[in-house]
Amino acid sequence: MSKLAQLKNRTRSNYGFILEYRTRWSDNDMYGHMNNSIYNFMIDSVVNAYLIEFGGLSPPTSRQRGLVVHSHTDYFGSISYPAVAELGLRVNAVGKSSVRYEVGIFTRGVDEVKAVGEVVHVFVDSETGKPSAHGMDKSISDALRRILDTGISSKL
Repeated sequence: MSKLAQLKNRTRSNYGFILEYRTRWSDNDMYGHMNNSIYNFMIDSVVNAYLIEFGGLSPPTSRQRGLVVHSHTDYFGSISYPAVAELGLRVNAVGKSSVRYEVGIFTRGVDEVKAVGEVVHVFVDSETGKPSAHGMDKSISDALRRILDTGISSKL
């Protein structure tokens, strides 16, 4: 099965963390569905919500921050206001200072995935902007490994 077909077959059970997002009227574009930039906003939101809640990240004070070095989204359907989106997060790879996330975007009550996004973060020192010699903070690394896809679906 192709990678695109695999992504299109994603279900909520493929993701270890789910966050709801209530769409707003202003999320819709002139065609009546959610604007592509809002999908990117939601992907960023679920990643950071998870890092803050489970990884101890405090954006204003943390000694590390994740910089996006790659992102893309595959679209399979659309969402529009007043839908409630469910954002599923999993980690597909963790390195010394980088992580590859996958986010599945669903409409509450609908089984089919609407979009799947991928983001790669490189964690850098907040002051120097360079990856730390010791890699990402242990609290972040540990949190990421909790939702690391190992071929077996797991929930927190």
